[in-house]
Amino acid sequence: MSKRDYYEVLGVGRDADEDGLKKAYRKLAMKYHPDRNHGDKDAEPRFKELNEAYDVLKDSEKRAAYDRFGHAAFEQGGPGGGGGFQGGPFGGGFEDIFEEMFGRFGGGGRGGRGGATGRGQDLRTQVEITLEDAFAGSKTNIRIPSSVSCEACKGTGAEDGSSAGVQTCGTCSGSGKVRAQQGFFLIERTCPTCGGSGRTIKNPCKICHGAGRVQRERTLNVTIPPGVEDGTRIRLTGEGEAGLRGAPAGDLYVDIAVKPHPIFQRDGSNIFIRVPLRMTQAALGGHVEVPSIDGGRARVTIPAGSQTGDQFRLRGKGFSVLRSAARGDMYVQVSVETPQNLTARQRELLEEFETEAVTGGKTSPESEGFFAKVKEFWDGLGR
Repeated sequence: MSKRDYYEVLGVGRDADEDGLKKAYRKLAMKYHPDRNHGDKDAEPRFKELNEAYDVLKDSEKRAAYDRFGHAAFEQGGPGGGGGFQGGPFGGGFEDIFEEMFGRFGGGGRGGRGGATGRGQDLRTQVEITLEDAFAGSKTNIRIPSSVSCEACKGTGAEDGSSAGVQTCGTCSGSGKVRAQQGFFLIERTCPTCGGSGRTIKNPCKICHGAGRVQRERTLNVTIPPGVEDGTRIRLTGEGEAGLRGAPAGDLYVDIAVKPHPIFQRDGSNIFIRVPLRMTQAALGGHVEVPSIDGGRARVTIPAGSQTGDQFRLRGKGFSVLRSAARGDMYVQVSVETPQNLTARQRELLEEFETEAVTGGKTSPESEGFFAKVKEFWDGLGR
């Protein structure tokens, strides 16, 4: 039985570009997939025909050969021999489309194909700092148990430390991946022989046993920039685990945790400080001295009659801003404290003050206004 023209199989013209081929193949592959056509005996042959056609036309060299010689180009072991099928009955076409729509099995893209894999794992740790360190920035040492490059073999995994003892893996031919057919699907997984590196060691290093890395605890000096917030993550490129047999190292991620401060509270670039005032201070007014986050002092004027919740702003006394020379503001919040544990004389003076306040003047306008409204409310109810 003669084969149909590949362009006809995909329903495209001979001038179709790569995107046009892919869209046509995707549409027909989903239509004729055997899992969607139970009981239809024609679906599977049609599906295989689609994969064969797309596997040839998506490759520029195979397509050029087909355009010149037709199906004869792939007979007798020609380019892409065996009718264009490679790695199973569905070839590379369905694998490409399936990967695009659903992602490769086991996660990750195709970046590792044809190159060395085995990149070191990323590491994550947490550093706890004070609010003062977050304001000014600091440097701190952290200890991390991780894999480091083997010094004996210089990370190659070979006993003599040279690349001469490193060979291309015979199982995966250096790709780091092996394929297996499962039903209608082609499954790709890491090569069990080389662990995904695509290479094997003839004479493994006796220290690292061919891995090119050993377990060791490292000490790193981490620079904390001024203005970091709680939860900030710092990335240290290449400071993660060493790669397998010379592959790139992973990265280290340092999460910053800022300890609560006994005096200051931070909100972005602003700092808040709560200052308790004696009742007499709030009533008479005066001055109070408060600390600032940079270690200095600030003098705040308290107006007479200040109430709990009153807030005073000190410009430029707040927190540092990450990657900027600017600073936020500091807000001084007043809290009026009711006196306790009175002496006899203090009680006597307060009683005199209360008597005069009730009979004399409007020393507490908010209180007087509230109870006036309460009286009106009760009068309205006829009580």
